[in-house]
Amino acid sequence: MDLDSILNHVAEKVEPHRGSGKVANYIPALASVDPNKFGLAIATKDGSCYRIGDAQEAFSIQSISKVFTLSLALQKMGDALWERVGREPSGSAFNSIVQLEHEKGIPRNPLINAGAIVVTDHLVENGDADAAINTLLGVLRDHAEDPSIDIDYEVAKSESETGARNRSLAHFMASFGNLDNEVEAVLSAYFRHCALSLSCSQLARAALFLAFDGEDPVTGERIVTSQRCRRINAVMMNCGHYDNSGDFAFRIGLPGKSGVGGGVLAIAPGEGAVAVWSPGLNDAGTSTVGAIALEALMAETGWSVFG
Repeated sequence: MDLDSILNHVAEKVEPHRGSGKVANYIPALASVDPNKFGLAIATKDGSCYRIGDAQEAFSIQSISKVFTLSLALQKMGDALWERVGREPSGSAFNSIVQLEHEKGIPRNPLINAGAIVVTDHLVENGDADAAINTLLGVLRDHAEDPSIDIDYEVAKSESETGARNRSLAHFMASFGNLDNEVEAVLSAYFRHCALSLSCSQLARAALFLAFDGEDPVTGERIVTSQRCRRINAVMMNCGHYDNSGDFAFRIGLPGKSGVGGGVLAIAPGEGAVAVWSPGLNDAGTSTVGAIALEALMAETGWSVFG
């Protein structure tokens, strides 16, 4: 398969749509990002990386980080994690508080904000948010084979300053006994991991293990068990795009996770990991151009899990 040629075709399909959607201006540090940016990278089994556009430019991955914190929490807690967070689609906005009240402080899944806060709580031992973030950074740098990966602290500060809704979610869950650490300690780690800054190339390489049953095909390292890898991908398929998850599965047919920074991570089992970035979002918070690019890529490659 000539991926370079395929990516050129994808770029042609995307070009008329560049700049579409609305940048996430409710986070001030993201409001000034150029909506015409577009990059796409594919990491494959042999360690190759195929890329087009702005695939080497770092961006704020936002909620895509939840895939990696979920992986770490499952390694640490195993199936006990599911006692405090569900694995069903929410059908609601990513920061909704309505379901939490009905379901007594148990978030629907680990990829909405409330669920990711609970997952982060599992990683913050004895209130040490710095240690949790250092562990996550170390893991991502190892997975991507790139020690330059870091946090955009301007974005993290901006998130904290505008994080009233996330604080409300955290305090609400704490009132039901579903947080072990102090709210501000958990949110300190949460805001920072959402402010991770990676390029499409780095992101695709870091997530490559999810396309190969939990094992990095380049290094041979077992990252997660095959069973946990399948569970992570299943949650991504069902819940990775909030109330847009069904449409994403319908159009693209891959496990994926979007972020309001305009990034989308998609996993093609047995083929590779795909990361795309274009800052303009649809109403559900998924990159408008990113979804168009992935749909075009699936048409060219046939990688959809549905054939």
